[in-house]
Amino acid sequence: MDRKDFLQSISLFSAGLLIPGTGFSTGNPAKEGNFGFAERLVPVGRRLQMEGYYVWCNSPIEGPDGKIHVFFSRWAAEKSMSGWIRGSEICHAVADHPEAPFRFVSVVLAPRDGDYWDATTCHNPHIRYIDGKYCLFFMGNSNGKTNTKRIGLATSSSLYGPWQRPDSPLLETGKEGAWDDHCTTNPSFVKHPNGEYWLFYKSWNTLEYEEAVGKSVRGNRKYGLAVAKDLQGPYVKYEGNPIVDFSGRGRNAQFEDAFIWLEKDRFRMLARDMGVFSDDVGLYLESTDGIHWGEPSIGYHPLKNYVNEPPPPGYLKRYGRLERPQVLFTDGKPSYLFTAGQGGKYGTSTSFVFKIV
Repeated sequence: MDRKDFLQSISLFSAGLLIPGTGFSTGNPAKEGNFGFAERLVPVGRRLQMEGYYVWCNSPIEGPDGKIHVFFSRWAAEKSMSGWIRGSEICHAVADHPEAPFRFVSVVLAPRDGDYWDATTCHNPHIRYIDGKYCLFFMGNSNGKTNTKRIGLATSSSLYGPWQRPDSPLLETGKEGAWDDHCTTNPSFVKHPNGEYWLFYKSWNTLEYEEAVGKSVRGNRKYGLAVAKDLQGPYVKYEGNPIVDFSGRGRNAQFEDAFIWLEKDRFRMLARDMGVFSDDVGLYLESTDGIHWGEPSIGYHPLKNYVNEPPPPGYLKRYGRLERPQVLFTDGKPSYLFTAGQGGKYGTSTSFVFKIV
């Protein structure tokens, strides 16, 4: 999709953002009382503490039964924290309300072994209700390494399944040498008001990744956009990708785990910071068109800013850092933030939930 066609496809929507009297915003966050996302968060606490497992990637949705359903990643504790890439499975849990304990329901997607594209791991669940069906975007890989990470889409008419599982990825990498030639991962999805299907994804460049061997953070994570006329694709990458790139700030500043939603007149993003401010905070960004994003602010603080917890065991190197932000919407409004963090009573990792006020 070239830049001219893409901009024409969103022109009507974007114009509405600027026209007085349309019900859209003037674009001045200060006048709207948008006083910092991190200050709107009230801690609820840890959830999904599962003996024998690391829990990660908690994606919530309100079901037609009025209950809160969460699709999350887990892997055996014996695999250590790095087990997510070589043995994660995606599971389903349910609670009576957002602050209640969650009850395990089932394993939804598990590695299939063999020659499947998701043979080794299933991770990064991102649940949406689109066109009358439940859509579970996720990442799979086939060799236990980052270079085969690909985004896929499973669908179901019910949150309890059965899930129609894809035999091929939804989005492939770019050509060799492209900014996104290494993988496609960390999906976030928005159905655009113009009827298009927008898939946001994380990637990075293979050469940059290989040249960074031995460094704490390899490569530079950026975000791109792919657009389709149909939910199942094909998804065409925006010619102006990457749409968010912090590499120009120096110090290998980057980000990941973006959750993107459309609220009122603008696109909004929560993500995990990787050097823009610090490695233990979240980022919050806004955009009027989903392509051009404003300056980031703090999306959430380190966990220690919200609760007091005991010192970590020595093997947990990310303790206190919240990752994989995912938002629960109730009555169409963002109401709770679900994150993932190391720790909990079993010394692994759990969900950590905030109320959005």
